[in-house]
Amino acid sequence: MNRIDRLELRIAGTGGQGLILAAKMLADVLVGAGRRVAQSQTYEPTSRGGYCNADLVVAETEVDYPLATALDALVLLDQLAVAPSWPLLKPGALVLADTRLCPELPAGDCRKLHLPLTRTAIELGSERVANIVALGALALLAGLCEREALVRSVRTETPRSFVQLNLDALAAGFELAEAATSSA
Repeated sequence: MNRIDRLELRIAGTGGQGLILAAKMLADVLVGAGRRVAQSQTYEPTSRGGYCNADLVVAETEVDYPLATALDALVLLDQLAVAPSWPLLKPGALVLADTRLCPELPAGDCRKLHLPLTRTAIELGSERVANIVALGALALLAGLCEREALVRSVRTETPRSFVQLNLDALAAGFELAEAATSSA
């Protein structure tokens, strides 16, 4: 990752999509790389289907304010997450949106990429790993961390019976990012 003063990231969608887990995995990697990280989340009282987001504020030195106010990168795993997240985008921000669950994006000064995040997860065997597919794509496209560090985090944070599926999902996310980069 390049030297940064402050970087703000959001993974947003609905409850039950594993957004908070994906943010925690990324936060662990960034802390391990010597970055300062504040992580927060917002979710509605319904356990599944309500709006949910996980934010990371990343800095080289102390995080002066722990909440995201100007997003450098946004992952959208559901259309429901667009309205509360879109106004926080910085000009030129990276936006990764799921082609299936978030097909429509407003106009804006940002780099928009629609990626088949949930479709890829379904092809791997479980829609529940769309969060990990998104994590791989985000990490690579935003230049956040080393691949191997993220692989270690996914391996450590995943229940044993799902390790291989999550590692496959992470690899698929890296592949989506590489394909998006080569076609740009």
